[in-house]
Amino acid sequence: MDSRKKFFICLFIFVFFAAMGTSGADDRTMIFLSKGQVVYVPVYSHIYIGDRERPFLLAVTLSIRNTDMNNPMVVKKVTYYNSQGKLLEEYINTPVALEKMSATRFIVHESDKAGGSGASFLVEWESEKPVSPPIIETVMIGAKTQQGISFTSRGQVVKEK
Repeated sequence: MDSRKKFFICLFIFVFFAAMGTSGADDRTMIFLSKGQVVYVPVYSHIYIGDRERPFLLAVTLSIRNTDMNNPMVVKKVTYYNSQGKLLEEYINTPVALEKMSATRFIVHESDKAGGSGASFLVEWESEKPVSPPIIETVMIGAKTQQGISFTSRGQVVKEK
């Protein structure tokens, strides 16, 4: 095979693979839209510290953020469960509308240790149109004397509507 043929074969292979790498969106660049979900969100109403596993009480903020730039969504249900999966509280009686790019929050007070270190929220939301799914997370924070701690947990979709 002459060098000219080799050159064109190599060029073809290069162009082919380069085109495959840029031919379309992959999972990292695609934006998935949804009309509703049930989202599980981890909660830590307390964590354990030291060798004696002393409880360190934490205040919890559940944050639900509508990330869609054009459409509203509705939070249908927010339920709070303890470490054993027992329902502790239903946070809303009527659906909560979230306008585009808006947010709402729900609080578990620091003194409320009923949830435990394995507590959770289930959040149900829906929209009339397919929308960018919300960011649903918890922020835990606590302080004692000179010691403070804070961290977040992100929700996990468990059901698509």
